[in-house]
Amino acid sequence: MIWQSTEVTEILQMIEEEHLDIRTVTMGVSLRGVRGDSIKTFSQNVYDHIHSCAERLVPTIEKLQDDLGVPITNKRLSVTPVALVAERTGADSYTDVAQAMDQVAADVGVDYIGGFSALVEKGATTGDEVLMRSIPEALSTTARVCSSINVATTRA
Repeated sequence: MIWQSTEVTEILQMIEEEHLDIRTVTMGVSLRGVRGDSIKTFSQNVYDHIHSCAERLVPTIEKLQDDLGVPITNKRLSVTPVALVAERTGADSYTDVAQAMDQVAADVGVDYIGGFSALVEKGATTGDEVLMRSIPEALSTTARVCSSINVATTRA
């Protein structure tokens, strides 16, 4: 595509005068293959897996921002709902997982990490119930973790 000078001028005007930006760049990370015999081991493995996937995310976003000349407001990670993958640990709290997520988010430099979540639209599993009981402590001891509970879908 050949850019005409008027298009470039319009884009620059939108960035400078109308504060055009890219609101959020989100990287999704699957935790389905993460294992651990205890919640501590599982949490460390969650940290390690997310870190290995996302360690270049922020530098890549910053390069993209510089190349495009458009500010990128937030950098975010999203992971597989924790209730789905932490249940097999048998733990009675998933707060350690939330704290590992928070630490890796800080270490790789993202603003938020989502996925401290449960999907209960068809009923709650033991893992869902543990996660829901863990939310108050998890959110009060972390700074970047976002939590959600999906209670309905059009289909369910």
